[in-house]
Amino acid sequence: MKLSSVISSCFFILWLITPSYSTDLINSTCKTCSIKSPFLNYNFCITTLEAIPVARHVTNLQGLALIAIELAMQNATNTTFKIEKMLNRTQEYDSFALNCLQYCMEMYVDATSVLETSIEAFLSGEFFIADVLMVAVMEAASTCEEMFMEKEGEICPLSIENYNLFEIGNIAICIINMFITSKYPSLNS
Repeated sequence: MKLSSVISSCFFILWLITPSYSTDLINSTCKTCSIKSPFLNYNFCITTLEAIPVARHVTNLQGLALIAIELAMQNATNTTFKIEKMLNRTQEYDSFALNCLQYCMEMYVDATSVLETSIEAFLSGEFFIADVLMVAVMEAASTCEEMFMEKEGEICPLSIENYNLFEIGNIAICIINMFITSKYPSLNS
């Protein structure tokens, strides 16, 4: 990510937070999102957002959405490094698994780039674009998982990472949509 984007993100987050603890915002947001999305796990949402200290101080959906997108970025980046290490241990995987890992690597590298664009879109007020980009990130996680299922008995070594990225993406999309509807109430009808 460009340094200017990181600096902008930091200032934006600082602008959005206040010293008050906002467990209620996280709790109500996760509850709403778990009701709206049959795929979103309420406990995962709470645990994920409360694990980020700055999230406890965010007082609005805009700040919470940005944190969720940045969490997805962190997940995708960490998974890319994990895949890279796995690809360096070629003797541990057969050719099918190595091909899947290589494909997943491409998917996660692309997801990282898409997430950077999503953050930039969100920060510049292009909320619908940020939303669509998050869907693409979720699809990358699903596609990576599905690649391994093409061979009977093959277990994806990235199932946890794929699940986490899918869920975090789902959280981000839900919060972005909640923010959009709060900002543009006419879209709610």
